[in-house]
Amino acid sequence: MGMLTTVLQHPNEVPALLKMKFMSARLRWQLPSDPDLSFCYDMLQKVSRSFAVVIEQLGPNLRDAVCVFYLVLRGLDTVEDDMSIPLDTKIPILQDFHKKIYDPAWHFLCGEKDYKVLMDHFHHVSTAFLNLEKRFQDVIAEITDRMGNGMAKFIIAEVESIEDYDEYCHYVAGLVGIGLSRLFYASGLEDLATDSLSNSMGLFLQKTNIIRDYLEDINELPAPRMFWPREIWGKYSAKLEDFKEEKKSDVAVACLNDMITNALEHATDCLQYMSALRDPPIFRFCAIPQIMAIATLAACYNNIQVFRGVVKIRRGLAAKIVLETRSMSDVYSTFYDFTSMLAAKIDKKDPSAPTTMKHVESILKTCRASGMPYNRKIIQFGSQKSFERFLAILALVILVIALLTAFGSK
Repeated sequence: MGMLTTVLQHPNEVPALLKMKFMSARLRWQLPSDPDLSFCYDMLQKVSRSFAVVIEQLGPNLRDAVCVFYLVLRGLDTVEDDMSIPLDTKIPILQDFHKKIYDPAWHFLCGEKDYKVLMDHFHHVSTAFLNLEKRFQDVIAEITDRMGNGMAKFIIAEVESIEDYDEYCHYVAGLVGIGLSRLFYASGLEDLATDSLSNSMGLFLQKTNIIRDYLEDINELPAPRMFWPREIWGKYSAKLEDFKEEKKSDVAVACLNDMITNALEHATDCLQYMSALRDPPIFRFCAIPQIMAIATLAACYNNIQVFRGVVKIRRGLAAKIVLETRSMSDVYSTFYDFTSMLAAKIDKKDPSAPTTMKHVESILKTCRASGMPYNRKIIQFGSQKSFERFLAILALVILVIALLTAFGSK
């Protein structure tokens, strides 16, 4: 029914959705011949299908370094996420993880499903890491060291203030942005971006995920995972978990909007970062997740469903973003559209509405000041002729099926 609903409600997204399915299948068929890299790319598709598609935007050498970087940090994150590991075991592993990646014999049993496979066969990741050029190894090891120690700090510390929240997000995502910027620079394809802008790229994505994943994190067993800062949610409730209750819907949405407002303050930094990129593949690699993030925030804003399940953008729309994001003009257009969608949902009575509008106006102003068109609606972009061709092919397929059914019944 999912595909049928998409065809009926958003038929212009179907060609992109089908193309993405073919691309994903091709990635599974075309793994590298090197056994360690083959494991890495196969595992990447299992632990993050969306990232596996986005990483294909990059050239071969940089792609391998980013793939290994991602899996090293995913391994680190798997240790942090496994609530069954005693703290006196977990904290030293997090702090020393940057040393473990130099040991191809090291592995550690933790995590579940595909993450368990990753950690049990981590020697493939370590070997692939050791086969990278030293300029890439140095970046990955340094970021892993800083991230592991930051994670260890927040294993025993609560996210109380907005300053704590920004620090936590810096350790788990801002450092990813900084690391990627340094990998881009090490490749010789980009100038070195400032740590401040690189950090904002990571924080914008991480805060979006933390907002979207409220229900999953609060229901985590054996204990809830609480990343929303008390400084924000404490204005609306005595307990963060209370927002799940239907009677708390009004304050839950108010808190949600406050959280989204906090995330929006990073958007103009992200636009500035992306506007400075020179290499088209690196640009697409960076731009696609950022557009996904602003689209997700627009979908989550003022939406009580965040506390009832997981709010996601449509797969067809996500496919169009992946396939049709090619230039900074595309980024300005889509940021303008999704920010406008969010602005249309702002209630002036909402406690954080004035600050939300300030951030929204800043984003829209940046898009307008670019001098690039911002009137290409994301839900309509793509060639009208290609859409008409798709409808013709779809009609032909339906006709053939109908004829075969008719002949088969005789």
